[in-house]
Amino acid sequence: MKSSVLIIYTGGTIGMEVDPITGSLTPLDFHHLEEHLPELGKFNLNIDSISFDVPIDSSNITHHDWKRIAKQIESNYSKYDGFVVLHGSDTMAYTASALSFMLYGLTKPVILSGSQLPIGQIRTDGKENLITAIEIAGTKNEDGSAKIPEVAVFFEDELYRGNRTHKNSTEYFDAFNSPNYPILAKAGVSIKYKSNYIHKPIDEKFEVLTEMGDDLQVLYLYPGISLNSVESILVTPKLKVLIMLTFGAGNAPTADWFINLLEAAIQKGIVVFNISQCDTGTVQQGKYSTSSKLEKIGVTGGSDILIEAAITKTMHLLGKNLEPNELRFALSRSLKGEMA
Repeated sequence: MKSSVLIIYTGGTIGMEVDPITGSLTPLDFHHLEEHLPELGKFNLNIDSISFDVPIDSSNITHHDWKRIAKQIESNYSKYDGFVVLHGSDTMAYTASALSFMLYGLTKPVILSGSQLPIGQIRTDGKENLITAIEIAGTKNEDGSAKIPEVAVFFEDELYRGNRTHKNSTEYFDAFNSPNYPILAKAGVSIKYKSNYIHKPIDEKFEVLTEMGDDLQVLYLYPGISLNSVESILVTPKLKVLIMLTFGAGNAPTADWFINLLEAAIQKGIVVFNISQCDTGTVQQGKYSTSSKLEKIGVTGGSDILIEAAITKTMHLLGKNLEPNELRFALSRSLKGEMA
C-alpha cells in the first residue's frame, strides 16, 4: 500500500515563482504541484497539498499560526502517513520547536522545509529540499512504523531535530545547523538515517495541545549593561519567565545591583531561565564564580537548549498555567529532546 503525504504550505520563498509577464514573485499554486515538479510523479506515494489562504512571510508568524498548522496536522492525522510543512526559513526553527511541544504522542513525520531561492528559479535549492522532505515523510521501517516519528527540519541534504535547529546563514544554501545534537539523516546518493539519534515514540495517545502563553521576556546580557536596562525588563506587567542569555557557560555580572534585581524577581515568582549566548556547549551554573551566585539565588539552568527552543518551550509551558516551582522544574528538564 502506498504511503500518503500531506504538504502544508504556509508561505516562504520556496512557494514563489516568477511571473513571466511582470517578473515579480507570486505564490505557487500547490494544487498543480506536479506541473512544476514532474519528479513527484515518480514517487510511489500519494501526495496531497493544502495552503494557507494568505501565505505568511515567516517574519510575521505568531503562535496563532503555529496553532493553525498543528490543527491541520490533527485534523488530517489519520489520513496521512507523514506531513511536510513548507515555511519561510527566517523563523522555521521557531515553528519546528513549537510544533514539537504541541504534538504529543507523535508517531509520524512532520518535516519542515523551505528554500533560499524560489522554486521557479534555475539555481533553486527548493526542488531538492521539497522532494527529499517528501521522501523522508513517506519512508517507513520494515515493520511499517515511520522512519522519522518526530518534528524535523530538512535543509540542504541534512535532517535535524526540529527543536535543536538554528538558522545560521542568510547567504548559503546550508542555512541551518544543529550545534548541540547530531543530524538525524544525511541525503546523498541515498538517504542515510542515524537511527541512534532518532526519537523512539512512547505508547501514548496522539494529542495536540495548542494553548500558549506570552508572559515572558528575553534579556541579552552585554558588557556594561545598566541597572535601568535590566530593571525596565523586570517590571514588565504579568511577567512570569525571564529568559536570560548569558556569557559562555552561563556566566553573568556579579555586581550587587544585578544579583539583587534577579533575586527580588525570583522571590516574586518570576522564573529566570539561564541559557548561553554561545550556539555550542552547555550552561554549567556554579562552575565559575560568575555563575555560582545565580545558582544560589535560584536561577534555572538551561543546559544546551537553543534560544528558539527556549522561547517556544516557555510559551508552551505558560499555556499550562503552572505554579512557579512547577514551571522551573519543567524548564530544567527535557520534554521533547530539546536539551541534554
